[in-house]
Amino acid sequence: MTTTLLLNGTIVASSLKREGYALLIDDEGKIGEIFPMEHLPYKSFPSTTRQIDVKGGYIAPGFIDTHLHGIGGYGTEDHESASILGMSERLADFGVTAFFPTIYTDTRSNMIAATRAVATAIGQEKGAKILGIHLEGPFLSHEKAGAQNPEGIVPVDIALFDQLLEAGKGHVVAMTVAPEIDKMDQLALHAHNKGVTLLAGHSDATYEEALEGMGMGILHTTHCFNGMRTIHHRNIGLAGAVLLEKEMHCEIIADGVHVSPAMVRLLLKNKEPSKVVLITDSLKPTALTEGPFIINGEEAILGANNAFYMAKKPDLMMGSSLTMLQGVKNLVSWGVSIEDAVTMGSATPAKVYNLAEIGRLSPGYMGDIAVFDQEFNLKGTFVEGQLIRDNF
Repeated sequence: MTTTLLLNGTIVASSLKREGYALLIDDEGKIGEIFPMEHLPYKSFPSTTRQIDVKGGYIAPGFIDTHLHGIGGYGTEDHESASILGMSERLADFGVTAFFPTIYTDTRSNMIAATRAVATAIGQEKGAKILGIHLEGPFLSHEKAGAQNPEGIVPVDIALFDQLLEAGKGHVVAMTVAPEIDKMDQLALHAHNKGVTLLAGHSDATYEEALEGMGMGILHTTHCFNGMRTIHHRNIGLAGAVLLEKEMHCEIIADGVHVSPAMVRLLLKNKEPSKVVLITDSLKPTALTEGPFIINGEEAILGANNAFYMAKKPDLMMGSSLTMLQGVKNLVSWGVSIEDAVTMGSATPAKVYNLAEIGRLSPGYMGDIAVFDQEFNLKGTFVEGQLIRDNF
């Protein structure tokens, strides 16, 4: 691998923004040096170094989407490793360099098949890397099922949990659960011993039940404010616990539909960007321009607000068509700094899931990098130092 030098960029990462900088990716695919452009005349590089002028564009850590079901006509519900690999390639078009394919709550056999398909795909990616599997259920609240298959929601079952982990071949790293359901304490301890992070979500938990979940080690939250009890002045519920309790992390879908921009601003007045994980929760038809749109076997319609709704229940929102790059753009348009928005899409998920050597722009870190211009058009995506999307 040859070295690559990105010139005339604006470095954004970990709450920092530096204009007029250069970044070197070394011949091992890792970040070598980051320095001001005025130092360039004093530097020496191999004659084979590829030099790319990013013309003032942003140089950011590659985005890490830890919660999505599909994109580009490919989805985890297909139960095929080829579809997971299709997701990998399409995600690179939006600056995503790593992701967690997320499995819907469904019948036991379907969840196992979907999980196995993801595990089989790992190691064959040509785009974004698969760094884990997120199981959204099946130990959820029937009252807050949302678009999840209610037939798949079951009481805590350790044997089923282990079956899912076996299907994932050691790659299951996250599971969404309702902390208030019976025997959750047993599952939480077992999940901890297996290295699986539990997220509270699709939950009708009261504030007190949310605190009990925290005591079990459930300190992360699935798509905050969605699929959970509405905040009430007599009981603020799980969403209120996220706002109030410093230890809690949360996901947020920054499409302006699932959560209003004002609520996102309120969240960020209570939580540091290091506690908030930007996700898309995107679905199989995301980034497609024409229908029909089929999501987990159900016909869907794309609303004027760019959210997907169930065709037979038009009031039921099924999920988003958000991309990570658009999510960052939205956050900035709502008054969030570009550096904080990028942190939420890169450094924070890396921190929450202990993902090594990614999520930051720092010497020695992997060369997983997204480059985009001031209008948030993708210019380039690097995965482990290799330029896999070139729009320069």
